[in-house]
Amino acid sequence: MRFNVTALSLTSGLFWGAAILIVASANLMWPSYGRAFLELAASIYPGYHPGANIGSIITGTLYGLVDGAIAGAVFGWLYNLLSRWLAGGAA
Repeated sequence: MRFNVTALSLTSGLFWGAAILIVASANLMWPSYGRAFLELAASIYPGYHPGANIGSIITGTLYGLVDGAIAGAVFGWLYNLLSRWLAGGAA
């Protein structure tokens, strides 16, 4: 079985971007919600500051979309490469 790298990339980008969007939006309503998760994201994504304002939520979401898409593409590519290699190049 092989992964469609484009589909996996889009799916993981949308998933990760939505996760940051939902948690950051909830954090604006309930300031203690998801604080550790958002602080972790802020330590990775320059310019993202959790709980600051709507612009920061958009920044974090865009970072999540791009980061998730890149991670999905790398994962799919690596999976396809290793599955071919372990199958002896037949797949």
